Amino acid sequence: MGANLGDRQGALRAALAAMDRLPGTRVQRVSALYASAPVDAGGPDYLNAVAELATTLPPLPLLQALQALELDAGRERPYRNAPRTLDLDILWFGDESIGTPELTVPHPRIMERAFVLRPLSDLAPHRVTAAALEAVALQAIRMLEGSGWADRQSGLDAPEK
Repeated sequence: MGANLGDRQGALRAALAAMDRLPGTRVQRVSALYASAPVDAGGPDYLNAVAELATTLPPLPLLQALQALELDAGRERPYRNAPRTLDLDILWFGDESIGTPELTVPHPRIMERAFVLRPLSDLAPHRVTAAALEAVALQAIRMLEGSGWADRQSGLDAPEK
């Protein structure tokens, strides 16, 4: 998940709360919050995080629900890699491989982007190798806050300790 226009952190928190309200869907965990420059695009820095969802929705209906959340957040698609108020992607869907015109899972550019790999490694270190992190080491990215950023004002309950 990412945003580089408007209230970026607010948009990500609102998206987490909205995803948690999708039918049969719960946000399980959220990575730390990262800032990074746009890749292959212009505009302000992005805020990025990765959320782990548990859902009974099939992959395509989940994608459609996420795209509806993007639209609700004011997402426009005037051109490829345009700045955006909200970007929600499906990185993995369990162990499924999906290759349709609408959806490719695993996401085809995971291994090319530090803004995906760093937060993903917070939640699923077994999916991110040291070699993958080294391959994107020159892409500037910095952690802004630990995973607790998502608990404030998102509507998600903080996990019990």
